[in-house]
Amino acid sequence: MVILGIIKDLIKAASCYFTSGIILKHFKKFIIVVLCKKGKKNSFLISYKLIAFKNILIKILKKYIANIIFKAVEKYKLLP
Repeated sequence: MVILGIIKDLIKAASCYFTSGIILKHFKKFIIVVLCKKGKKNSFLISYKLIAFKNILIKILKKYIANIIFKAVEKYKLLP
């Protein structure tokens, strides 16, 4: 079921991108998770670790488009 949600989001991003040339704002967001390190209590800065999760649907869309362009270039021999 998660795959269906990802596919729907990818289709939405692709159709918006192709019709308007604009990447949807929520596909550019990322989430930062703060984790507390065990045994680190002396300094606030070294007691926590930040992990960023970037939305990768746009990366997938760009790779998909690049593959389509690459196949067209090979098929029609557009490069020498």
